[in-house]
Amino acid sequence: MPAASETADYSRIEKAIRFLDSNRYAQPTLTQVAKHVGLSETHFQKLFTRWAGISPKRFLQHQTAEVVKQLLRDKHSVLDASYESGLSGSSRLHDLLVNAEAVTPGEYQRGGAGLVIRYGFHPSPFGECLIAITPRGICHLAFVHPVSRTRSLARLRHDWPAAELIPDQNGTRGSAAAAFPPPGSSAAPALALHVKGTNFQLKVWRALMSVPDGCVTTYGELARAVGNAKASRAVGTAVGSNPISYLIPCHRVIRSTGELGGYAWGPDRKRVMLALETTPDIDATIRPLGQRPTIRPALLRASASGARRAHSA
Repeated sequence: MPAASETADYSRIEKAIRFLDSNRYAQPTLTQVAKHVGLSETHFQKLFTRWAGISPKRFLQHQTAEVVKQLLRDKHSVLDASYESGLSGSSRLHDLLVNAEAVTPGEYQRGGAGLVIRYGFHPSPFGECLIAITPRGICHLAFVHPVSRTRSLARLRHDWPAAELIPDQNGTRGSAAAAFPPPGSSAAPALALHVKGTNFQLKVWRALMSVPDGCVTTYGELARAVGNAKASRAVGTAVGSNPISYLIPCHRVIRSTGELGGYAWGPDRKRVMLALETTPDIDATIRPLGQRPTIRPALLRASASGARRAHSA
C-alpha cells in the first residue's frame, strides 16, 4: 500500500476510535461511525478490517475506555509477575521477540561518537514514523504527527548528539516492516534494539517490556517494580523519555484512575494502540481480561554502568 494511503487510513481509524470513545454511552452504529469519517459503511468495514485484522462490529463490542478500567480491576499483579519471571505465548497482532542491548558506559558518555545511524520516514499502522538503526539494531522509533519531521529528527539528534546521521530510506525499510508486521503474519526473527539511557531509565524500560500485550500498568506500579515505590514522578519522566516507541510499550502506562494520561505522540494514538491490543481475536474465544496470550520480550539485563546483551528466556 502506498505510504500516503496508509497514513490516510490511519487518520480515519484514529478519528473513528476517538468518535467511538467520546460517544461510547450512545453506542453509535457502524453506519454512524462510517459517516463520521466520511466513508460508506462498506468502505469503512473493509478499511478497518484491513488495518486491525478484526471487524469493526467486533471492535464496537469492546470499546477502549471501559476495557482499560477493567484491565486495571483485573490486572492480577500482571506487572509484578511478568517483571520477575517473564511471560510466554503468542501475541494477537504478531509474534514479535525483542532482543535489547544497552550501550556501554563509554558509548553513553561519548553520545554516539564514531557511530553511524541510518534513518528513514516510513508508514506504519499508527501513522508515519521515523525509525533509526545502528549496526546493532533499532535505536529510535518515533511518530511524526502531531509534531513534524524536523522536530522528530531533532529528538534523534538530541539522543545521539555525536553520531553521524545518514538518511537511508531503503536501508531502514526492513526494520520498519519488522516493527509493524501486518495482522496474521507469521513469526519473524527476533528484532534487535540498541538502547541508550541512564541506569534508572533502563530499569523502567525493562519493566515496560514486561507489560504483556493486552494489559496496562500505572506509574505507581512501575515505580514499585523498579524498587522505589515513591518514584512515580521520576518513572513518568523515564517513560516520557523512551526512545523506541511502541516496541518499548510506554503506551501501556495509564493513570491509576483509569484515565489514559499523556503520551508523547498524542492521546489519540495511545487510545488507538490500546484499542487494538485489547480487542479480542475475531476467531478467538474471549478470555478473561488479564489472561490474554502475549509475547515475552527479552528484558534489559544491562545498565549504563555495565551494559551487556539482553537475553530472552
